[in-house]
Amino acid sequence: MSLLKTAESKILACIQNDLWARFVTLQSQDRIWTLTVTNKTIPPKTPLVMVHGFGGGVGLWIRNLDALSRSRPVYAFDLLGFGRSSRPAFPSDAVKAEEQFVDSIEQWRQSVGLENMILLGHSLGGYLATSYAIQYPSRVSHLILVDPWGFPDRPKTQPQPPAPRWVKAIASVVSLFNPLAVIRAAGPWGPGLVNRFRPDFKRKFEDLFDDDTMTEYIYHCNAQTPSGEVGFRAMAASLGWAKNPMLERVDQLSPSIPITMLYGAQSWVDSSSGDRVAEIRGQAHTRVLLINQASHHVYADQPEQFNKVVENICKTVN
Repeated sequence: MSLLKTAESKILACIQNDLWARFVTLQSQDRIWTLTVTNKTIPPKTPLVMVHGFGGGVGLWIRNLDALSRSRPVYAFDLLGFGRSSRPAFPSDAVKAEEQFVDSIEQWRQSVGLENMILLGHSLGGYLATSYAIQYPSRVSHLILVDPWGFPDRPKTQPQPPAPRWVKAIASVVSLFNPLAVIRAAGPWGPGLVNRFRPDFKRKFEDLFDDDTMTEYIYHCNAQTPSGEVGFRAMAASLGWAKNPMLERVDQLSPSIPITMLYGAQSWVDSSSGDRVAEIRGQAHTRVLLINQASHHVYADQPEQFNKVVENICKTVN
C-alpha cells in the first residue's frame, strides 16, 4: 500500500486547485479513499462525483480534476475493494455483490454530506452509477455514463465484440482466477507486465510523466489482496458482459434524471447500447455522444474534449 501511496502522491502533485485527500469512514466501518478538488473563488454548485472503472483509482482522473473543478466541487473516490479503499469480502452472488458496491456509494454520500450530485461513472463505474441512480433517484441531478460496462445482453450465437490484446490476455485466466491474478502472480515483474499489455497507459500521460509513474500506479492499485475484483467477477458473465445486463433495468430509471452517455469512437465498448437506452427511455432526456480519436479511456485519450463536454453537461444543472 505504501508503494501505491507513493505513486499516487506523485500523480496528485500535478493538481493546481485546492485538494483535500482523506479516508471517509462508512457506517460499515469500511474506509473509502476520497479526493475533493475545489476552487474556493466560486459560489456553491451541485458537485460532480466521479467513479472510476475496473482496476482503476482516483489517479486516473488527473487530466480532468483541475479543469472540471474550476466551476464546481469535484469528488473522486476509490470504489470499495479498489485502490486505497478498504478491501472487504464480497459475496459470490451477482445481485448481492452489486448491492454491496451500491450501498457503499450511498453510505459514502451520507458520510460526506452531499444532498445531490452530478454522478459520472466510467466502465464498471458507469454500471454501478446506473444501479445507484435506480435506487436513489432523488440524489442524482444528472447521470453521465462514460463507455459504461455491462449494458447489453450477451449474444447467444454471435462472437464477443473485438477486444484489445490486454482484455484477451486477462480473459484467458479469468475463468480460473480473479481477473487480475496474473498481475499479482508476476510479483516484481508486475509493472513490466502492465507496461507490456497496457503501453497505452504510459502514452496517455507521457506529457505529465516521463517515467513509469502511471503504470506503477495501475500495478500497485491491483497488486493487493483481491476484493473489488472478486465483486466484479461475481457480477460478470465474462469480462465483456454482465450477468444482470443494465439494459434490462434501464426502464427503472426515473424519467426525471437526465442521462448523457459518452463513448470513445474507437472503443471496444459498443455505443449502440446508448442508442438502445435512449429508445427505452422514450421522452426522458437521454443523449448519446461519440468522442473521436478516443478509445475506452475517453477521459485520458481526449481530455480537453471530454472536460468541455462534461463541463457543458454540468452547466445544464446549475
